[in-house]
Amino acid sequence: MHSTALSDLREAVAERVLTALDDRTAHLAHVGAPLTDFLAPARSLLGGGKRLRALLCGAGWAAAAPDASLGGPVVLAGSALELFQGAALVHDDVMDASQTRRGMPSAHRRFALEHAERDWLGDADDYGQASAIVLGDLLLSLSSMEMDEAQAAVGPAAGGRARRTYDAMTAEVALGQYLDVRSQAQPWEDDGDAALARALQVVRHKSARYSVEHPLLVGAALAGADDDLLAALSAVGLPLGEAFQLRDDELGVFGDPSTTGKPAGDDLREGKRTALLAMTVRRAGADDRALLRDRVGAADLTGDDVAALQRVMRATGAVEEHERMIEARYQAGLVALATAALPRRADALLRELAAALTRRAA
Repeated sequence: MHSTALSDLREAVAERVLTALDDRTAHLAHVGAPLTDFLAPARSLLGGGKRLRALLCGAGWAAAAPDASLGGPVVLAGSALELFQGAALVHDDVMDASQTRRGMPSAHRRFALEHAERDWLGDADDYGQASAIVLGDLLLSLSSMEMDEAQAAVGPAAGGRARRTYDAMTAEVALGQYLDVRSQAQPWEDDGDAALARALQVVRHKSARYSVEHPLLVGAALAGADDDLLAALSAVGLPLGEAFQLRDDELGVFGDPSTTGKPAGDDLREGKRTALLAMTVRRAGADDRALLRDRVGAADLTGDDVAALQRVMRATGAVEEHERMIEARYQAGLVALATAALPRRADALLRELAAALTRRAA
């Protein structure tokens, strides 16, 4: 992020998130060491990240209040979004059995390792998963508290609309997570178009709207945006959100572990039914389809397996098609942005963020 406004907001939100974690659990300090242990994985997780959702919230605010600073309610709402993201990541890692997050052990693995090191009773993995689930629940609660404070800071009309947008976002993400789990449980099918449509449905409901569109709308609503502006921002946010998630799916297969913080080919190991995978299956011959069905999602997937699956994805032209899909959505977002005719500062912020969402390596 090069603009001063975005850099300042990012720093303010990063500070606020950790402050919220401490201040909103201060009444529980009498518990002592167990509380410290409980919060430690969250503190590590929340200490990093790109803060894109908070920055998009700031861009939405700037669209509706071009002369107002990116502080106060925006920082609180940005903190709410980042805490919600933290909860989603903790829960997502449990569901996907992910071992790492941002180059560190995922929350459930960290809890499990502590259990094993202390030689406690019961199964370490069960303990880790249960602890991570309730940690995610705590972060959801803290996120809601932060959003309550942001809502109160701007008054009932704007605050109420922003809160309703936030509530719709949190409900939709739960549905999106279920759709993702459901898609991985369903049998492989030969109808590539149906598989692609299902993958894009997951993209839209699990990530695209909550990663881009909803943060934009929360920020704009807090600043008193009218229906026309909110509709214009939705038209910008949805295609950019889809492009963001599609890029994420590609990085889940081809990303550099030193940059992504996750093992190479992690989405292949987890068996993610992504649009990229659907495109590959649709284009692959019989032998390659058999390889995909046999090895994608295999618990014993090796580095050689990952390389073989990557070769199939490239050789079929699926990666090129996937790149075209990302680019088409990026361009659709820019067209919608031009049509929206936003104030100059908001337009510049969104153009910078659009590039960051889609032109990234992590």
